[in-house]
Amino acid sequence: MRLIGRESATPTEQDQPGWLSPGPWTSTFRRTAEGDATVGGVSLRNIAGRFGTPSYVVDETDVRRRCRAYRAALPDATVAYAAKAFLCRAMADWVRTEGLSLDVCSGGELALARSVGFPAERIIFHGNAKTPHELHDAVDYGVGRIVLDNVTEIARLAVLVPLGRRQKVLLRITPDVEAGAHAAIRTGGEGQKFGLSLVTGDAAMAVNQVLGQPGLELAGLHCHIGSQIATVEPFQEAARVMVRQMARIRDTYGLVLPELDLGGGHGIAYLPGERGLDPRHFAAAVTAAVRERCAGLGLPVPRLTVEPGRAVSGPAGITLYRVIVVKRQGSTTFVAVDGGMSDNPRPSLYGAQYTMALIGRRSAAVNRRVTVVGHHCESGDVIAEDVSMPADVHPGDLIAVAATGAYNHSMASTYNLTARPPVVAVSEGTARLVVRREEPADLLVRDVGL
Repeated sequence: MRLIGRESATPTEQDQPGWLSPGPWTSTFRRTAEGDATVGGVSLRNIAGRFGTPSYVVDETDVRRRCRAYRAALPDATVAYAAKAFLCRAMADWVRTEGLSLDVCSGGELALARSVGFPAERIIFHGNAKTPHELHDAVDYGVGRIVLDNVTEIARLAVLVPLGRRQKVLLRITPDVEAGAHAAIRTGGEGQKFGLSLVTGDAAMAVNQVLGQPGLELAGLHCHIGSQIATVEPFQEAARVMVRQMARIRDTYGLVLPELDLGGGHGIAYLPGERGLDPRHFAAAVTAAVRERCAGLGLPVPRLTVEPGRAVSGPAGITLYRVIVVKRQGSTTFVAVDGGMSDNPRPSLYGAQYTMALIGRRSAAVNRRVTVVGHHCESGDVIAEDVSMPADVHPGDLIAVAATGAYNHSMASTYNLTARPPVVAVSEGTARLVVRREEPADLLVRDVGL
């Protein structure tokens, strides 16, 4: 990780629906001659002054560009934004107006979608242990698809569907394809909690049981093999496995399933020199794999669904911190900021690495290696180890961290009773608050007393 600026893209590039910024910084990120940086034409130094730190900054323009890139790459598919990556009312509205569907995996995410009137038929409801209340709410709102993750859910859902209605469902199959940047985010293999196993026969049992329920309509199969996957080969292999299962269902029941949902997990760049999974490359490789396997098995090509989350919101986000303390302990220089593992737990959970930059002023000092840490009472509260910063970094300086738009706000906690940061949306020279800063009073209001 190092201090980084990015050259302006040409207007011609930005006008193309498939154009995405390379590297970890959002596509409208610009460094200024004075040492500041702008996103969406708005000064990050001014955002910190106006909204305080820590703050999440989300580039609406970049989010919309990524939505359009997926729709351009997959014009005949359903693109559903995976809400678990980052969701607020503004984000739901952006993906809705860009024509995407929405993948939710909890009652809270569904409630937020309902609060903005997200079209029910464009919602896919996930979860490996959906509660009866969550299933009731999904049926009540009329969500387009419910992904069944286990056999128990089949009867539990069937009794909730009103007479005369049929609820479309997908079965989440475990294709036994392992992929993902860390063991904790690999979800497609045997021996983990998600999906219906082909090996144990649970998948075949689930097909039989769903077809026996008059209130359920088996619309297709679903899989999700992992997260932060940077190559197309695992997706191609998973697609081939899933098409084989669709052929077996046809051969056993005479039923041709019309839909195949290949989940998400598309990787992004976190460090200089990295590149995310290009939607165009993904689309060409995966659709070819599906067509070829369908042709070989005599199946019509199903309608594809993909569920990018991180790939839409991740690069659009930047977190702003204020330096509180700089001190040397042994051979390590620590730069402690006013946030940490409560607003970004990914380094502690997965050893995730980030690109960061000192902003707000110019520095002529040489760079030195430092470890940027948070203010929580944990030795593991480390944001980035052994990164390059100007040697004159001091309390009061601002640090911007790139690619924090996914799994930062959504995984934030109130550890040490630390209130969560606000979300500031920027677009075309304007910054606006879309999620306000949590205050100590918000934390205390839930404590009903002695």
